[in-house]
Amino acid sequence: MIDDAGFDDLMELVVHGFEVAGVAVLVLGAIGAFVHAAWTARRAGPRSAYESARRSVGRAILLGLELLIIADIVLTITVDPTLESALALGLIVLVRTFLSFSLEVELEGTLPWRKASASDRTGTLVPRDSA
Repeated sequence: MIDDAGFDDLMELVVHGFEVAGVAVLVLGAIGAFVHAAWTARRAGPRSAYESARRSVGRAILLGLELLIIADIVLTITVDPTLESALALGLIVLVRTFLSFSLEVELEGTLPWRKASASDRTGTLVPRDSA
């Protein structure tokens, strides 16, 4: 059985793992986006490469932020469950949520509730405009 100190150590390792994963997604996603953009530039031109890189980097940032939020939540609820750390977590989540929302709008070009889709009778998703 794990004692309190052992549990805290384990949770700190879990948090560290999520932090490393979040940073790895950010770095590798950006590198992958730029490599793909270079390939796209040769094939389809610089404008397509720019758009591709922009979307790919944005997606990497969104995923990296989600992993970093997981790390903050695990840290707050397992290792340091104080009111001060909960308030700090709330502020961090608000800022990261705002960043995620802003990036999503930037990538998609529309507000999330504006791109809602309706299901046709077959169950496939179709845009509202064409329904």
